[in-house]
Amino acid sequence: MSRGVVRILVVEGGSTQTEERRRDLRRQGYAVSSVDTGAKALQAHRISDLVLLDLDLPDIDGLEVCRSIRAAGNKPIISVSSGDTETDRILALNAGADDCLVAGCGSREMLARIEAVLRRALPCRQPDRIISLGSLSLDGQSHEARLRGHPVKLTGKEFELLHKLASHPDEALSRKQLMASVWETSWADSSRTIDTHVRSLRAKLGSHSWIITVRGVGYRIGRG
Repeated sequence: MSRGVVRILVVEGGSTQTEERRRDLRRQGYAVSSVDTGAKALQAHRISDLVLLDLDLPDIDGLEVCRSIRAAGNKPIISVSSGDTETDRILALNAGADDCLVAGCGSREMLARIEAVLRRALPCRQPDRIISLGSLSLDGQSHEARLRGHPVKLTGKEFELLHKLASHPDEALSRKQLMASVWETSWADSSRTIDTHVRSLRAKLGSHSWIITVRGVGYRIGRG
């Protein structure tokens, strides 16, 4: 893990809140990947720092997946289940989960529980809340952007786009990557949406040099 970015694997079981869950995690500065089966989870967890594990999986019993991940090491696991009984929680904890969530819980509870588990398990590997690049600072928790100490009014997507670029200060990100991360779509024609948001961000930040166009690739963050 580099630059303090925590990698979270979301193991999906078909929850209607999965997309919102991923979006909320990315907004907090986490690097998020997802899989939709237990078999894939047993491979993908190896390159993650925390697993958000839906126990209602289509192929393998979620509790078995939890036991297998726990047997492989001390990686933090938070189970997500549609059940909210004492028995459900006991089974998940006995299978190796560090904490339990109900599938319908709110995003604030989810994020608070993740942060609490990370404080216990990865005390030196928590995500950076504030990203600072010269005179520009971005607070991933409050969604606030400041330039030379003054707040910059950004829309939700403008902030997400700027935060995504700022989270990878030495990399050029393709339009495909940005569309997948910020808009969660791979529709190629919709990349025009990125260009529109970039123009708006440049205008609000007062300089084209905050977002650099990398020909044939996409964009990278600048230094203003």
